[in-house]
Amino acid sequence: GTMGGHDEREQTLNQILVEMDGFTPNENVIVMAATNRPDVLDPALVRPGRFDRKVVLDLPDVEGRKKILAIHAKGKPMETKVDWEKVAKRTVGFSGADLENMLNESAIMAARLAKKAIDMADLEESATRVKLGPEKKRLQTEQDRRMTAYHEAGHALVGWEMPHIDPIHRISIVSRGMSLGHTMTEPIDKVHETKQGLLEQIAMMMGGQVAERMVFDDITTGASNDLERASHVARAMVMRFGMSNLGPITFDTDRSMYGASEVSPEMAAKIDGEVKRISDEAYQQAETILLKLRKELDVVAEELLKKETIDSDDFVKLIGPKKGYTKAKAASKSK
Repeated sequence: GTMGGHDEREQTLNQILVEMDGFTPNENVIVMAATNRPDVLDPALVRPGRFDRKVVLDLPDVEGRKKILAIHAKGKPMETKVDWEKVAKRTVGFSGADLENMLNESAIMAARLAKKAIDMADLEESATRVKLGPEKKRLQTEQDRRMTAYHEAGHALVGWEMPHIDPIHRISIVSRGMSLGHTMTEPIDKVHETKQGLLEQIAMMMGGQVAERMVFDDITTGASNDLERASHVARAMVMRFGMSNLGPITFDTDRSMYGASEVSPEMAAKIDGEVKRISDEAYQQAETILLKLRKELDVVAEELLKKETIDSDDFVKLIGPKKGYTKAKAASKSK
């Protein structure tokens, strides 16, 4: 039963400690271990003299990704025109395993298309597959396609107008996983997010539903994931980051040993009020932007209906380069 399992864990822990400490000193022996759950380790394991040095292996930065890509590209036929700098920048948030998977996927895709070498198009598609899943051939009505096109165009244009949002990398109405479409920005490696940056992210998430309501006077269930993510960011701003009118204070989201929340009902109501205020203001901001860019909304949506996918270069040709944004500015705010 439960006690038996507990005893086994105790015995295992004790044996590890014996192996590490031993009865005689071991010179020049270094014991290393890895875990993705440091929070559940027994304190006896991590006291001084045992596992007392922690080395955090975070997701690789752009230079790390370039080196990992170089390792996994060995032995694979690559086109000489492949821009590894661009691929590394495109894959922010990818782990080493993701990058390995991406290159294996790109090799399979190139072979299916009878190509002699892997090119940028294969790498782009395989990166999207790793992040969002493979394309799904869904039978959609023309009305569904139009609503998806305007939904994604709404996200893209709100993001285009916001100075702290990274430039649009790709917009698509091709189904992947549970999603009918996606809008991806060209991300940079960031250490911190600012309050303004988070507010702009929420507004961009609202852009899809705002566009649906503006064009069709109706909304779809496709916006539910956007609203869920927007609410999550807004709640984190209030409860974790002190970025609300409640002031520089954080709230413990964990429950006490009796199962009750540490936040009083009165404060919980104030938190909910702040989350709603932030979400409502972001929605209004997205609405103001799309009313101003109403013609551009039609242009981007029609292009999506025609091509299904728009990359960054095509997007710039359609509506122009992003205003008030430079890589240097974005990098400085993220350090």
